[in-house]
Amino acid sequence: MDAALRSLLDWYASMGVDVPKVPPVRVSRPKRRALPDTRTTSSTPSKPAINTALPTRVAPALSKIRTLDTLKEAMISYDAGALSDTARQPVFARGNPEAKLMVIGEAPGREEDIQGKPFIGPAGQLLDRMLGAIALGEDDFYATNVINWRLPKNRNPTPDDLSICRPFLEKHIELAQPKALLLVGGISMTALTGMTGIMKNHGQWQDVTIAGTTYPAMSLYHPAFLLRRPELKKDAWRDLLSLREKLLSL
Repeated sequence: MDAALRSLLDWYASMGVDVPKVPPVRVSRPKRRALPDTRTTSSTPSKPAINTALPTRVAPALSKIRTLDTLKEAMISYDAGALSDTARQPVFARGNPEAKLMVIGEAPGREEDIQGKPFIGPAGQLLDRMLGAIALGEDDFYATNVINWRLPKNRNPTPDDLSICRPFLEKHIELAQPKALLLVGGISMTALTGMTGIMKNHGQWQDVTIAGTTYPAMSLYHPAFLLRRPELKKDAWRDLLSLREKLLSL
């Protein structure tokens, strides 16, 4: 057990959480599955889960995109207007695209904007340690965000922001073909499930359907929120154990 994992388990124990010995999750590495033929659609993006506003900008046609690399190139070349004007670059993904688990966060911060990868700042480092506590390393998950550009002054995303990024997110999930989704933070939960209130809905499994495929999805407190509310770490630990059990059953 490495020092970071030992430190995190000690941290949970100090909060009064019973910390069992956690054996490693043995995740098989299946060969990349062939992608299904893309359905014939117009270039108009799908409706977002929270249908509170129409997009003011149409995303590029994504129906012919068959690989994650091509999706990343499309995102880089896309002009998202005011959403991307103050960002250095789009933040695409990190981790193993063939993993069972796809982690979907909220929006990039400063470090993510600089490096172009999600969850690499302080909150992301804590998330890595939390997942490490249930024996999930970086090869065992694939991470992205519902918003792909750093928002001006780190403001909360608007419904229009979510609508602009929604087609990219749906295509990202469709291409990655995970077995389960982990929705990190209330914004991610609302964007994918339509539910509001992370305090009452964290840890609950919901079905999320993307491009005709239904995925089990669980919401988790955002690590940045846990840093401000350490008394909720017990709840987060129980949610992580539920996630572990779900992955073992898939």
